[in-house]
Amino acid sequence: MKRSLLFTAACAAIIGALWVILVIIFTDTVVRRALAISAAVAFIVQVAAFLVVREFARRKNVMAGWGIGIALRFGALVIFAVVAVPRLGLPLATSLLGLATFLFVSTLIEPLFLKT
Repeated sequence: MKRSLLFTAACAAIIGALWVILVIIFTDTVVRRALAISAAVAFIVQVAAFLVVREFARRKNVMAGWGIGIALRFGALVIFAVVAVPRLGLPLATSLLGLATFLFVSTLIEPLFLKT
């Protein structure tokens, strides 16, 4: 439980810091809105994927957990592109690149929190 909370805090910090950097770079309000929504979606997906991977790690099957976690992230990216982006009227490229970037960067810290 402690590692899950630490991962959640670290994930929020990394996604938040990256979002701030991107908001400083891009001044358009539509792009900023797309990045904010992408960051929120990435945070939720990352925490859910980590919990799945953590459960599989407890069962000594980390690779299966990572496979499911990657499938979950990819599925979220596809659903976000097909459903959320058009309905919210967000720019497609910004939304998807933002989501993919947030997911990728926060996935890099995942192994640090998987020690059982």
